[in-house]
Parts: sequence; structure tokens; C-alpha cells
Amino acid sequence: MIELRTPAEIEAMRPAGRFVAETLATLRDETTVGTNLLAIDRRAHDLIRRAGATSCYIDYHPSFGASPFGKVLCTSVNDAVLHGLPHDYALKDGDLVSLDFAVSIDGWVADSAISFVVGTPRDEDLALIDTTRRALDAAIAAAVVGNRIGDISHAIADVAHGDGYAINTDFGGHGVGRVMHGDPHVPNDGKAGRGYPLREGLVVALEPWFLQTTDELITDPDGWTLRSVDGSRGAHSEHTVAITADGPLVLTDRSFLGVD
Repeated sequence: MIELRTPAEIEAMRPAGRFVAETLATLRDETTVGTNLLAIDRRAHDLIRRAGATSCYIDYHPSFGASPFGKVLCTSVNDAVLHGLPHDYALKDGDLVSLDFAVSIDGWVADSAISFVVGTPRDEDLALIDTTRRALDAAIAAAVVGNRIGDISHAIADVAHGDGYAINTDFGGHGVGRVMHGDPHVPNDGKAGRGYPLREGLVVALEPWFLQTTDELITDPDGWTLRSVDGSRGAHSEHTVAITADGPLVLTDRSFLGVD
């Protein structure tokens, strides 16, 4: 069921959005060559406890997950792009890292993801990350009253296809509110002018993610981590966005921190 939020409810979602933004910025700043993925998760867990927030991941067990997730943060590295289950791995020079983080504060959820390189970056990795960011910007620009879900999907795909990337539509954006994953589904490819009409009060997580040379995924033995079928690298950018009468409101915006 698609739920629309009142202006007061959207205001009530701001603390969760701000905390998610701050946490991802902190984790990115603290993540370097040699940082262990389990240490990143522990740090996120500590920040959650200090804020009095509730993790959306630790007990999360959808139909596609082998078991409850058990961690508070998705850490996807290199050819892993989604749902990366933190494990005992120390990051190496040039690793491409995607962090996906969602919490609830006072019953309201915010969800966001970032990708970055630790150490010496490859040009092709920076280009891929840049494409996900520009696709997210295009998606946000299309998230206005009067458009449709297909307009958001088409905006994302236009950027990706323009840069030569294929698109997987198995996983994409989604409604956000009292729960992390709700209706509507927002695929990363679609036809403009099609789908659910965007109305004031709709809150969605928009999340372009692409792989360098494929759109096919395989699942790790951990039952969670999704990797490219050909070993090519992936990147992921995500924001929680409220559709308002004044235009899109990015609840997980990090610009107030002086970072992108």
C-alpha cells in the first residue's frame, strides 16, 4: 500500500535523515586502507546506540535473504554492489566501497548509500561512482508533483545508458516511512509518463546502482551479498526524498556537512 505523509510527518522524518547523513559522512571519513569491514559495522552500531536510533537491518529478513541480516550496515566492496554482509576483510588500496545505511528514529525511517574509493582510485571506478551520483541527481529532479514513477526511472536510465552502463531492475528504489521498504517500487529503468503519479507527501528512497560491464548478479554463500556475474565493479548512490508542493526535499542530504 502506498502511503502519503503530511507536512508534519515529513518534518518528523528529518532527524532520521540527518542522522543517516551524518553517520555515512563519518564512516566515509574514518574508512581507509586497512580498515576492517567489521570495524565499520561496529562503529555504525556505536553511533546508533548513542543516538537512541534503531537499526533497520539487524533483524531484517526478507524473502531473498538467507537469514536475518545480523549487522547494522551493508558494506559492499569492488564487485559486490548491494546487501554486502560485513565480514572479516581489511580494505586494500584502490578498493571501491559502497555503504548502505538505514535507521529509524522516533518511528520514522531514513535510508541512504554512498560509494567511494580508499587509497589510490582507478579512473573507471571514479567514472562509475560519478554516474550513480548524476543519475541520483536526475532522479531527484524528476521527483515532483505531476510526474510519475516512470519519469524518475527514465531519468536514471538516461544517465546510465548515456555513459554506457547496463541496468538491472531487480532491485531499485522504494517507499520509505514507518518501515524501510514499502510501496512503490522505483526501478532504475522505465518509460517516462508511466506508472504511479507522484503526489505531495510521497517519500521514496531513490537508489541508482550500476555495474561496469554487466547487469547480472550472483549471490555470495553468505546468502546476502550481491556481486556482478563477471567480476566487474559496482557503485551505489541513494537518498531518501520527500515529494512536496515546493519540490523534492532530500531528507538525507549531506551538503550541510560540507560533503557531497
